[in-house]
Amino acid sequence: MAIHEYKPEEVQDMIKENKDVQIIDVREDDEVAQGMIPQAKHIRLGDIPEAANNLDKNQEYIMVCRSGGRSMNAAQYLDQQGFKVRNLEGGMMNWEGETQPK
Repeated sequence: MAIHEYKPEEVQDMIKENKDVQIIDVREDDEVAQGMIPQAKHIRLGDIPEAANNLDKNQEYIMVCRSGGRSMNAAQYLDQQGFKVRNLEGGMMNWEGETQPK
């Protein structure tokens, strides 16, 4: 099954509208140190299988990485586990919204 992708502008709008947006950044520590989406939760890609035990299957998650590849892998994994997931199209390379250091 294909994972739906959100355009960065769509995610920015959701944040501006105070929607309950759960963003998971799967990049490595040195990458998130350069800035991440303010309300994103940092879970490295390799930690996703273990972290999935603490995620809510009723919640939709938006996966993020640098360019969209690793986050798509994470999204496909979580989708197979029964989670509602989307991917951020183009990852942080396409993100023009706010960022903050981790």
